[in-house]
Amino acid sequence: MNATTTPGKGAATRELILEHAYELARQDGLEGLSIGALALGVGMSKSGVFAHFGSREDLQLALLDATGKRFFDFVMAPAIKQPRGLKRVRTLVERWFEWARIHQSGCVLVSAVAEYDGRDDSPLRTRVKQQQSSWRSEMARAIRLAMEVGDLRADLDPDLLAFEIYALMLGLHHDAGLFGFEQASRHAHAAIDRLFASYQP
Repeated sequence: MNATTTPGKGAATRELILEHAYELARQDGLEGLSIGALALGVGMSKSGVFAHFGSREDLQLALLDATGKRFFDFVMAPAIKQPRGLKRVRTLVERWFEWARIHQSGCVLVSAVAEYDGRDDSPLRTRVKQQQSSWRSEMARAIRLAMEVGDLRADLDPDLLAFEIYALMLGLHHDAGLFGFEQASRHAHAAIDRLFASYQP
């Protein structure tokens, strides 16, 4: 194997490991991620996995980053293409509903919030906080733009509305796993519609 193909193969192997880790973490969370089970699933030795990720924590951080990118590409990227205003905010929410439907059996990002919210500071907890803060900031920014074009009341607190949407979406994720997506989606849609109506001019 020549030197020009090695980096490409290494990157492909890394992606294969992350993809399998993603499926395992959807079921067992980041803390339940077993290097042994992961190595077995991708047909490698534990040392082979560690050759791509120096430690279990490095793997968990890489998985958080990769999943965060998935979420951004699925939810935020399509919304940005919409005109500024309530339509963009609603697109963000609708894409998040679809994400919750696809991930009703387990979402790595939601699980990570539950796993690390009460723990002492660590690189993993810090990364989870950064991801969630960044997403909520993007939501608040879309809300501010909707205020500027007159789709939402000028006197509302965009950070509060972002928090309210965020709280409802977490409720959707939790209820979808417990009671089924259809019922959870129906309740969450009604709550979101009532929330937006309360903030329109």
